[in-house]
Amino acid sequence: MIVYHATKSDFRDDVFEDRIETKILDFFKKHLNRSTAANEISSWRESMQYMERVLRDDGIPDNCGVAIEYQLPQSGKRVDFILTGSGENNIEYCVIVELKRWSEATLSTKDAIVNTRVGKHFGEFTHPSYQAWSYASLLYNFNATVAEDKINLQPCAYLHNYVPDDVMTNDHYKEHIQKAPVFLKGDAAKLRDFIKQYVKYGDTSKILYRIENGKIRPSKMLADSMVSMLKGNTEFVMIDDQKIVYETALALSQKATSNKKKVLIVNGGPGTGKSVVAVNLLVELTKRGLVVQYVSKNAAPRAVYESKLTGSLKKGEISNLFKGSGGFVNTKPNTFDTLIVDEAHRLNAKSGLYSNLGENQIKELVSAARCTVFFIDEDQRVTLNDIGTLQEIKKWAGRADVEVYETELSSQFRCNGSDGYLAWLDHTLQIRDTANPTLEGIDYDFRIFSSPVELRDAIVEKNKINNKSRMVAGYCWEWNSKKDSRLYDVVIPEFDFKMKWNLTADGSLWIISPESVNEIGCIHTCQGLEVDYIGVIVGADLIVRDNKVLTHPAARAKSDKSVFGYKKLIEKNPEEAKATLRSIIKNTYRTLMTRGMKGCYVYFADKEAEEFFKSNI
Repeated sequence: MIVYHATKSDFRDDVFEDRIETKILDFFKKHLNRSTAANEISSWRESMQYMERVLRDDGIPDNCGVAIEYQLPQSGKRVDFILTGSGENNIEYCVIVELKRWSEATLSTKDAIVNTRVGKHFGEFTHPSYQAWSYASLLYNFNATVAEDKINLQPCAYLHNYVPDDVMTNDHYKEHIQKAPVFLKGDAAKLRDFIKQYVKYGDTSKILYRIENGKIRPSKMLADSMVSMLKGNTEFVMIDDQKIVYETALALSQKATSNKKKVLIVNGGPGTGKSVVAVNLLVELTKRGLVVQYVSKNAAPRAVYESKLTGSLKKGEISNLFKGSGGFVNTKPNTFDTLIVDEAHRLNAKSGLYSNLGENQIKELVSAARCTVFFIDEDQRVTLNDIGTLQEIKKWAGRADVEVYETELSSQFRCNGSDGYLAWLDHTLQIRDTANPTLEGIDYDFRIFSSPVELRDAIVEKNKINNKSRMVAGYCWEWNSKKDSRLYDVVIPEFDFKMKWNLTADGSLWIISPESVNEIGCIHTCQGLEVDYIGVIVGADLIVRDNKVLTHPAARAKSDKSVFGYKKLIEKNPEEAKATLRSIIKNTYRTLMTRGMKGCYVYFADKEAEEFFKSNI
């Protein structure tokens, strides 16, 4: 999506007439159904004046294309400024300019990271050259038109307020500056010459239009890229906060000792790249010769990753990389250099089949490693036994006298990169109030079906594309087929609908099994994983009455262990128990409804819930 698109001459007029920021803001309000912060509006006004001066040269044709705030495919990130045109031999070019109003920075020892002030916040940010290059890489990787039409991307950064010093152009950042030159205050002529190297003629072939309306490449699945990553290949370009978290974790892993242990807590919602960063850390730390393991309480992600690696690594090597969270009860202190704990919100207190081993999984993980990295999203705690909260991790780290660091992932790479969809979902489920009460202007394929049969047909049709569409449901139906394979589990008689739960044949590998589109998954076999399209059957445990989203734990199947023992909890402390149950059930559907990278299709057992969700679209 392009917020502003014009020729160079029209852009120049808009800046000269002091209407550039108004035009950009009007687009935001009209197409995105929202405004933006005052500091962003002022940054448009200031930065575009500098770019207009740079383009004041007859050597840069008036009919070049100018795009401002282009949203990158499959992400919530936007490119500040793009200039399009052609060069010698009719080669098409896209010059990508990352604009910054920074005026000061200090060096960081971390790769591609600088310390600077943005607004009132002084902290770590990616070097502008790395940011420009990473955005260009995302555009190339996701937009098939760029590759197929051989459109050349030339990234750079322009810090028009930054007085040259030994920080921004330091040799520490040389590798990134070579990929994307950085221009500082007084470098307008140099930036102009950089542009003129490539753009000599106008954009007569509608480069921006073709990119905007071009084919989007299929999203990479983390599991599919595991083998290549472990061979040292770069499969996922980490951007902005992902890069900062990654470099922070690497630095802490290198510094940690048995006497000065470290804990890093990484907060991140669905689709922010927690697992991508976790697996990249696993690969890099292993490459550096450290003893490291990827840990998850949920068996499904481990099983899928291990399945993808089978045949490329020996069984012993695979088992040394992945482990369940209950496997550290008897581990000696500091056995590992680093433990990477994904989906840490799912950790339990006790381990073992009967939950009778050990004292606390967080305590055991912190003890077992010099550095422990916890990736958490408290809004994905979906059982009464889930204890992985920020407070709980801090408590056990404090008792062990371990230094705790906190950081956050916010960049969105699932749900078509739409932060708006996630905000709308939270708002509609009444988890929290957000600025997105409707889906207007949000680019994500969300549909409500009045029939589970129609929902299933739609998912089966999507699955024909690449076997990356699945159906899931709330655990409101008993697992009858476990004892008698002739029986069905999820049965909705009024629609003559019947399907089986997934665990019998495929177990934790359900999400990648070729025939599993004909079965229904649950929270335990899809959490931490992703598909292109997810179909969700919302059971009678989530209902709406008088426009209030309510939960009904009694509608859960008796075999569902996630709320096992809730009646006793209600007897002891009714209000606290009810609040916890509301959170678990809403979190379950929030998690299920964010597994799809491109779309989510839903059927509601409760008709009032169906109408309520429809009214909020």
